[in-house]
Amino acid sequence: MDDGVKWKQLEHKGPYFAPPYEPLPDEVQFYYDGKPMKLSVATEEVATFYAKMLDHEYTTKEIFQNNFFHDWRKEMTPEERKKIKHLEKCDFKEIHKYFVDKNEVRKALPKEEKQKLKLEAEKIQEEYGYCILDGHREKIGNFKTEPPGLFRGRGDHPKMGMLKKRIMPEDVIINCSKDSQTPEPPSGHKWKEVRCDNTVTWLASWTENIQNSIKYIMLNPSSKLKGEKDWQKYEVARRLKDVVDKIRSQYRADWKSKEMKKRQRSVALYFIDKLALRAGNEKEEGETADTVGCCSLRVEHIKLHPELDGQEHVVEFDFLGKDSIRYYNKVPVEKPVFKNLQIFMENKDPGDDLFDRLNTTVLNKHLQDLMDGLTAKVFRTYNASITLQEQLKALTNSEDNVAAKLLSYNRANRAVAILCNHQRSTPKSFEKSMQNLQAKIDAKKEQLAEAQVELKRAKADLKAKKDVKSKAAVEKKKKLIEKIEEQLLKLNVQATDKEENKQIALGTSKLNYLDPRISVAWCKKFGVPIEKIYNKTQREKFAWAIDMADEDFEF
Repeated sequence: MDDGVKWKQLEHKGPYFAPPYEPLPDEVQFYYDGKPMKLSVATEEVATFYAKMLDHEYTTKEIFQNNFFHDWRKEMTPEERKKIKHLEKCDFKEIHKYFVDKNEVRKALPKEEKQKLKLEAEKIQEEYGYCILDGHREKIGNFKTEPPGLFRGRGDHPKMGMLKKRIMPEDVIINCSKDSQTPEPPSGHKWKEVRCDNTVTWLASWTENIQNSIKYIMLNPSSKLKGEKDWQKYEVARRLKDVVDKIRSQYRADWKSKEMKKRQRSVALYFIDKLALRAGNEKEEGETADTVGCCSLRVEHIKLHPELDGQEHVVEFDFLGKDSIRYYNKVPVEKPVFKNLQIFMENKDPGDDLFDRLNTTVLNKHLQDLMDGLTAKVFRTYNASITLQEQLKALTNSEDNVAAKLLSYNRANRAVAILCNHQRSTPKSFEKSMQNLQAKIDAKKEQLAEAQVELKRAKADLKAKKDVKSKAAVEKKKKLIEKIEEQLLKLNVQATDKEENKQIALGTSKLNYLDPRISVAWCKKFGVPIEKIYNKTQREKFAWAIDMADEDFEF
């Protein structure tokens, strides 16, 4: 609908709240300074959040410990506060063990019990997980409020360890249509507000206490509204393809502009285009982590090297990007860009803005003038998608088997994830699963060696007897060897893929920056089953693309 209206009718049950806290059994003790101590319910609940994380590296970080202890003391009674003064004197081991054991018990439940729990979860999903939108029953994304716990954040977040408070109905704003049945709050409670705003697509919202950001209950990614929005996003990025050359020659010309503002804007745009940097929104002083994007880079975030590792005009970037993920990169740039950066840095302190005449609003206003709907994010989507398409063309060999084609696909996806700086820390289970895979490879090699010995015997047998039976035996052994070789290749490809992937998160770009039609077209063209690329949830999210794209689709 053109007038910004997203729906005419919206009815739902509201969010599903986290279950209330169940106090620990009496025999599970907390110890302070070696002595058992009974905690009040509120204090005990927060203690369990920390205890559950004892085996996590977070609890070894000083900033996590300090933030936790500071927030935990706020929850204590005055008596507890007098007594509990030092975190290092607290012993959570028994509580930790209690939860580990409880987890093991749950894993070991008989099949019927597990089935019962599954049915209960499905019942909740049925009641709370769907809404009626303009007469259609649509699936809701995250219909549960987040349970209370300790904030983890990503990267080295300065607020890690702080207490995430329990969300109450009194915190929640409900959005539904006037003629619908308003959701009932849990008994004894009331909603913060009920409103009818059909220009937004969220069903409920509240403000969380750590970063004061608003959290929403939205429709599932597979819903009609989300699918349409997704499709439009990629269509805007495809429109950029027709004007990107013009934009590039324009910003290159602006490197020599007499106006400092234009020069800064053109260098920033070059970085956003070439390195897929985020624009970086201005933030209130001191409210969150010191993270920056392109427009908010400071002098201390870059170093200029006239020559480095045999390359000229190298810029070394080192800053914390979104979610406190470090961005570190050494990039050779064109000479005019390098010279401009030298000018921008003149007579400035490390803490000064690199682009002091530029902010995100100015940049996005300029982009809007260049193309309707163009923002810095569209560049990221465009460059990610075009990189995937070009890499797939370069890497895919139509003669390969499916496993090798998938390795090519993952390598293309990896090129995009590196471009977008989507990192992850090596998974805890990495070493173990690598060892298991290596054991499988070794066993397969032994099997192959045995099969080759048997083939030799069969050939000798055929030489001696020259009969039909011996000939058939040789053929059978040859086929077996072919089969084992193929299995071995598949395992080796898997190991390569795992190793190359250990510190890169492929999911973010796959779900948010890559036009799914490129992947669908590739699957159709090279005979790769779509379920090898997208799991069931992703196939639901991208149903529009699977339906729309044929093998000739070009981004």
